[in-house]
Amino acid sequence: MTQLSAKQNIQAIVKAIKAEEAVLRQKYPLLAHQNTIGLVILLLSLSALIGVGVLYYLAIIPAWACIILAAMAASISHELEHDLIHKQYFSNQPLIHNFMMLTVWLMRPNTISPWYRRKLHLHHHKTSGTEQDLEERLVGNGIKNPFMRALVIVDGLLGLVINTKRFSKEIKGFSFLSVFNAGFPVTTTYFIILYSVIIFHTVNFFVPIEASTPALALEVLNVFEFMMIVLIVPNIVRSSSLNFVTSSMHYYGGVNNMLEQTHVITSRLFMPFHLFCFNFGKTHTIHHFVPNQPFYLRQMLSKKILDVMRQHNVRFNDFNSIKNANAYKAQAN
Repeated sequence: MTQLSAKQNIQAIVKAIKAEEAVLRQKYPLLAHQNTIGLVILLLSLSALIGVGVLYYLAIIPAWACIILAAMAASISHELEHDLIHKQYFSNQPLIHNFMMLTVWLMRPNTISPWYRRKLHLHHHKTSGTEQDLEERLVGNGIKNPFMRALVIVDGLLGLVINTKRFSKEIKGFSFLSVFNAGFPVTTTYFIILYSVIIFHTVNFFVPIEASTPALALEVLNVFEFMMIVLIVPNIVRSSSLNFVTSSMHYYGGVNNMLEQTHVITSRLFMPFHLFCFNFGKTHTIHHFVPNQPFYLRQMLSKKILDVMRQHNVRFNDFNSIKNANAYKAQAN
């Protein structure tokens, strides 16, 4: 059997993805209503997030259940943001499109502005696997030290601060203030709430200050603590899971073509993380070959396409790459 070139393998995968999409669209005419589907999914996930918060406020569900359910609802909004970045919904209707962009940002306040992220993400597709891919490097890709990697995965702000000097040297046009300001005002508010609660309770543990704290300040703290359960901690769970998965599956260094940008993660060990990032590791590689597809369509065609990818030299569960700071090696171990 003649061995195919990288270009031929890529073309075969793209052709298979588009063919399967055509089959699904013909089989399910509802898929033609892409704008409506996207908006309905957004409103349902937003309603779920609000509903879970109400249930927690009424003491109907415990904090741990609220955190888990809210994180799952927020994970859907990430997929919608990804689609919106690629203008999959209401691209010709700016008012609705931007309403959706704002809503998914509010549901995920620990991320930078989706309008700014659009620039980073489109650049990611052009530079994936290289030191110029700021989007992936911001979430831990290419970091070998496991402690530093975990820190960046969990806390994006600390990761940005720690890596600023290195990014300034290696990434063309990088600006700390540009990235930092892209979080104003939503992400800024998120970190104010997060660190206010952490600092207060840390200080109070060693030097009791609660009794002498003004009543108004305690009322604000109570609101912050409620937000921690219904929005802040759920998004830490969501983003940490997503960052861990995406920084594990993207290669960094040694990448020469689209086949070498990612590997597919199907391992059961990643199931808990996939729960909070909507099966990202199994489906994101499809997106690298055909970017302009809504996330639910990738889920629908993934079963057949993953088999095609395996046949055409896309790697699966290449966890040795993580030990090598995500480097793509000529031969998978």
